[in-house]
Amino acid sequence: MSNVANPKLLSLSLSLSTVGVTVGAIEKKVFQMRKTLMSFAVIGGLVTAPALAQDKPVIPAHTFYKGQQAQQYLAKDMLLGAKVRNEEGKVIGDIEDLIVNSDNQVEGVIMGVGGFLNVREKKVGVRLSALKIGEKDGKTVVNLPGASREVLKALEPYKRAKPPRSLFDRAMEKAQELSDKTLETSKDAYQAAKEQAGPAYEQAKKRATEAYEKAKGTVQPKPTETPKP
Repeated sequence: MSNVANPKLLSLSLSLSTVGVTVGAIEKKVFQMRKTLMSFAVIGGLVTAPALAQDKPVIPAHTFYKGQQAQQYLAKDMLLGAKVRNEEGKVIGDIEDLIVNSDNQVEGVIMGVGGFLNVREKKVGVRLSALKIGEKDGKTVVNLPGASREVLKALEPYKRAKPPRSLFDRAMEKAQELSDKTLETSKDAYQAAKEQAGPAYEQAKKRATEAYEKAKGTVQPKPTETPKP
């Protein structure tokens, strides 16, 4: 019996070996990808999270605005940061904050008067009804009648009922906000990666299987000869 390998069988063996390596490499790569995604999910707290594929959420009635209505204005456009002028048109302060009552209605503003009209730096409370808000040349104008230099000097600084939040409290709130945003972003990224990895794996596996079948069909086994007596 000859020890020389059949070229066709050798070719089939090499083809099958190549396909086997390809399939194995793909499966190994996908396994690593899935393992990475699983680790990512664990870090993001997604293993125990509910499935993201949910029905369309029900938006509560009488809760949200679609847009600004004609009788509404935005505080940043009209009040916050606005310069306040007296009857002579001179700047006497700027609005730094809003005073809101227990019914969540704006009652007044906090006006900083430091450095205006040589008045020492302080914050004073002003009733919203005392402000005259209008427009001039397309810009918002806020006036406070009767706010002379002498009046501003005589006013006591506005007293808070509670101290402002500390820097530590603000930092903790910011950290919680970033944590919540990161979790939501991680969920979206995990779902997107999972959706992309699934079809890619199946397609690669299908192509490898087709290549394997094609290589196997290129060679037909040679019939075995019956030895003569």
